[in-house]
Amino acid sequence: MEIREQLRQLIEQAGQEAVRSGDLPEGDYGTVQKLEIPPRKEFGDFSSNAAMQWAKTAHRAPRQIAEILVRHLQSGLIAKTEIAGAGFINIFLAAQAVYDNLKTILNTGADYGSLPVRREDTVLVEYVSANPTGPLHVGHGRGAAYGSALVNLLRAAGYQVASEYYINDAGNQIEHLAESVNARYLQLFGQDAEVPEDGYRGQDIIETARKIKDRDGDKYLRMTEEERLSVFKDLALSEKLAALKKDLSDFHVTFDRWYSEKSLYPDRVDAALDVLKQKKKMYEKDGAWWMKTTECGDDKDRVVIRANGVPTYFCSDIAYHRDKLE
Repeated sequence: MEIREQLRQLIEQAGQEAVRSGDLPEGDYGTVQKLEIPPRKEFGDFSSNAAMQWAKTAHRAPRQIAEILVRHLQSGLIAKTEIAGAGFINIFLAAQAVYDNLKTILNTGADYGSLPVRREDTVLVEYVSANPTGPLHVGHGRGAAYGSALVNLLRAAGYQVASEYYINDAGNQIEHLAESVNARYLQLFGQDAEVPEDGYRGQDIIETARKIKDRDGDKYLRMTEEERLSVFKDLALSEKLAALKKDLSDFHVTFDRWYSEKSLYPDRVDAALDVLKQKKKMYEKDGAWWMKTTECGDDKDRVVIRANGVPTYFCSDIAYHRDKLE
């Protein structure tokens, strides 16, 4: 049991002893609500306002109650007590109690302070989830540190936690990645090729194209552009994802699951949309499928499937959240 909880129990026991001895009248005093670390060291290691909390029940001034509690507050854990202000009880810990607690911390190691596992509570923390189209930036690093710390804190608090990285590998950005690598690959062979307007122009794309050329030579020049883009999409995605994992690992950030957006298509997306259609939460207009998000407070309904049959980001998000709920 940690020191704070031990002190809380000692104060409550002091109150019970004061009632038994007749120093305080009988009544419902309740548990100690506040036991805090004072803002200044000269006020002790912990401070309690129990005397003020119990004043109404005892029908006495808080300072008088504090004096009574202090008389009954005897423990090897406490070196001395002082009464301050209107009735705060400032507690100074015995040196041996501090040493014993430090030994416990050292012997317990990283598990010190962890709470028992809450079997009924499960938490999913999805974080970072940067597009696998290039290197991580400082903002991603901040999110990685924050998310990893949150996962560790929740686990220490007893929650069953799963950490997840959502891989955005099914959107237009992956098409643009393949087109960018394709242009750089062709340029390495002296061909006139332009990186598309929505493409990626970083040095890492040139390096990816160069690695493909060094490893496989000109064999992709003999393919149609459609075939080449299909190959480059897989090669580039694999390389970028491996680089992301290495950077995060070097940063001591790991994930229990890497969840591919592509895995949602077509089965999980179709199943999620079927549910919404059955519940009359979607409708068709101008060749596109819309979700009635205005029924949930949105300022307008949102397109889920475009008129050309291409799903929006919203589409996979629906399936992803349904997967979590199930």
